Formats: sequence, C-alpha cells, structure tokens
Amino acid sequence: MKNFKHSQTLKDLPQQFFAKLVKDVNEVTSKGHDVINLAQGNPDQPTPEHIVRSAQAAVSNPLFHKYSPFRGYSFMKEAAAEFYKREYNVDIDPETEVAVLFGGKAGLIEVSQCLLDEGDIALVPDPGYPDYWSGVSLARAEMAPMPLRVENDFLPDYSEIVEDVLQAAKLMFLNYPNNPTGAIATSNFFEETVKLAKENDICVVHDLAYGAIGFDGEKPLSYLQTEGAKDVGIEIYTLSKTYNMAGWRAGFAVGNPSVIEALNLLQDHLHVSLFGGVQEAAATALTSSQECVEELVSLYESRRNFLVDRLEEIGWVVDPPKGSFFAWLPVPEGFTSESFFKKLLEEAHVAVAPGIGFGDHGEGYVRVGLLRDEEVLAEAVRRIGKLGLFSKK
Repeated sequence: MKNFKHSQTLKDLPQQFFAKLVKDVNEVTSKGHDVINLAQGNPDQPTPEHIVRSAQAAVSNPLFHKYSPFRGYSFMKEAAAEFYKREYNVDIDPETEVAVLFGGKAGLIEVSQCLLDEGDIALVPDPGYPDYWSGVSLARAEMAPMPLRVENDFLPDYSEIVEDVLQAAKLMFLNYPNNPTGAIATSNFFEETVKLAKENDICVVHDLAYGAIGFDGEKPLSYLQTEGAKDVGIEIYTLSKTYNMAGWRAGFAVGNPSVIEALNLLQDHLHVSLFGGVQEAAATALTSSQECVEELVSLYESRRNFLVDRLEEIGWVVDPPKGSFFAWLPVPEGFTSESFFKKLLEEAHVAVAPGIGFGDHGEGYVRVGLLRDEEVLAEAVRRIGKLGLFSKK
C-alpha cells in the first residue's frame, strides 16, 4: 500500500489537543478503570423535544431532499436576525449580515482563510480555544497571544500589545463567556475593543458559543451590542451549547457585511449549505419559546454551586465561573497542569483538561466541565479528595 506524503500545510497544523487527551483517557479506561471524564465540552442533555419534532417533520419535506441553497435558506437567516433582535436588541440584515455555518467551529477556522494572508498576524487569547490556532495555521499566518490573567478578570490588557504587532494585526479573536476560564466581558471592555479595532484596522471575531450561559442573574453581552461593533467585526454563534445541539452542527455568523460575504464566498466553494431539515430545526430553536434555555442555565448554575461547595470541602478553594459550562481551577502547589492531569487520571481516575493545552498562560490551571450530574461530580471530588493534595476544612 503506497503511503502518500502529506502536504506541508497538514504537517504545520498544531497538535489536536483534545485528540491526545482522549487517547490518554482511553489508555486508562482500557485497563479496566472507571474514568470520570470532566475534560471535554460535550453537552450531556438531549436536544429539547420541540426542536427534535421540528426536524422529524422536516425530514419528510421533499423540498429538503434537494440541495440546499448555497448560502442557506432565507428562513434560517431570518431566524438568526429575529434571535439577535429579541435577545440583544441588535438589528441584523438577514441577507447581507448572516452566514449559515456548519457549527461555530467551522466559521472560526474559515474566517482566517477569508481575511489572512501568509505572514499576517492574528491576535488570539491565551488561554483560548485551540481551533483559533488551527485556522491561523491553515492560512499560513502568525499568532500574537493576548494573555488572560486572573488579576484582570481574564480580559486581555490591550496596553500590553506592542505597537508593531498592533499595527500589523489583521484579526482578533475574543470569546466571552470564556472557554476555558468561565469569565465574562463588560460593556467597557467591548467599547475599548471597538475603539482599538477602528484605530488599527483590525477585524474582531467574537466567539459567542456560550452566550446563553451566564450565572448569578447576569445575562452575557453580545459584542454587537456595542456601538460601532458591526463596523469592525462579526460574532459567531452556535446552537450546540444553547440548545444541546452539538451533533447537529448548526451555527451562524452575524455582523460586518464584507466579512459575511467573504465567509459565504469561501463556503460556496466548500459546501452546499446545511441539510434543510437541520436549518428548519435550528430556526425553530431560535424563534420558539426559550424556556428550555432558562432551564438549562439553571441546571448548570446548580451544578456549578454544587461543585464549588464540594471542592471547598476537600480544601480546594476556587473562584466560581461567571459563565460558560466550565470551571477553571488552580492546580495545587508542586504540580504543573500536565502533571496534575496525569496524577488525577492515573490515581483518581478523573479526567480534567490541563490548562497548558489552551496556551502558555493556561499553565497552573485545569478545566472541568459542568456536564455530569451532581452524583457523578460528587464522586469525582471524593476520589480527588482521597489523594490528600489539599488541606480539608
């Protein structure tokens, strides 16, 4: 069997962090151990029934058995615009300011192909979602990290960006509520972002994947709520988290028309849009009752409170996340995030995500998902507590 040589583009891709993590977990599981996996961000609840029923009916519609329009059905784009008006009071033109995506991840990778040339610079959060790196690599561009530190509420400090980098930057990725830290953005921060982007001709790409998930009565902000935001950027929304539709691969980008056109143009060459039945279900999710979303956020908040309380009982003092369905936990003294991950996996049979996998400034933390029920979370904490790494109250 001939072994064909891979392109340099593939060789240059960053290592897929979660693929390696899954491999490590599977090795321990294969030895017969019951591993509690809190490392990944795969929603554990089913898609709400009314959305499923919408898809079931749509499957029988002969219209959807044909190719979808290249740029998606108008009803899907209109639903996205209706959603933004209702949730954020942001006006969106369905035809010029919406791009239908195969999940948010696709758009986050594609936007680098649309706006970056070889050698261009993209500003990326550190720690941040590793697939930002993948898109930049595929564009053969370069990354400049923006450190997210606890003392600045895990918001980048723009004064730290050196002037040469700022002037050369073409793209900036942001993500609030934040993966992996659980931080949220403020209106002042987004105003500062718009000002910086306008002064330096930077396109802002705000990843609003966890936009519905805010705690303590605080609704997370959309970047597009900021005056002038649409002039210099877009927002990418996925239905995966808000509606437990991770496997459906449905999302959309909204905002600056020139960037939306670029995404649509690239996708004209890659896809013939989503299956119409998925678009129908997505439109149903976006425009019907949001009671299911409220219930989901309440569930995550309950799990967050439960987990933080149990961790403090074993002496692991943590800051509760303000949004997303992740908790960002400091590792105990004497460990790196990687060595702590291995300790928990091999001795407690609990999998967490080491912070170094999200960037250099993720070192010193691990990420835990709120995606198991309280009984399982309690068992995970019990196992960790037995290791005696923390001083119990």
